Amino acid sequence: MTTSGERDQKLTLRTRLRALRRSGPVPDMSAEVLLAVGAFGVSAGETVCAYLASRFEPGSLAMVEALRSRGCRVLLPVVVGQALDWAAYEGGLRTGAFGLREPVGPLLGPAAVGTAALVLAPALAVDHAGVRLGKGGGYYDRALRLSTGPVVGVVRDEEFVPSLPAEPHDVPVDAVLTPSLGLVRLPL
Repeated sequence: MTTSGERDQKLTLRTRLRALRRSGPVPDMSAEVLLAVGAFGVSAGETVCAYLASRFEPGSLAMVEALRSRGCRVLLPVVVGQALDWAAYEGGLRTGAFGLREPVGPLLGPAAVGTAALVLAPALAVDHAGVRLGKGGGYYDRALRLSTGPVVGVVRDEEFVPSLPAEPHDVPVDAVLTPSLGLVRLPL
């Protein structure tokens, strides 16, 4: 059962973490992502669900291109209503909902995340138990329920924390990826 205290804690954390992100450089994470792909045994031709980082998030278009250069089929999210749909990234982008960049290809459906050998999920923070703190819209929690592959939360070093408040709808991640620590499998 969700308490208003947990929701309030999450809101406070999101506000603080967003402010911290605006004050520091944005890590690229391309090399770290390739290490994660290798650690999970993802081969050329397999599908990786990734994301295009927003302004202050770790990650970049270079991270996505690194996956493609390794031979991975890369699916990126497309916001459709209250859900994440997915489309293959083949180089073309457009601006979508919330000003986010999205691929121009045909939509594959929300269940396409279930075809991924690995899912890279954006997060504001991840804790040692695998609790992922997202932006608060629930898009990734709804999408990750359909995932069958391992899920890796991508954060800055200081966003990998001992504990976070969790609610029943929160989908845990299997690992965290940070610039300095690289890939850390969870729970610790």
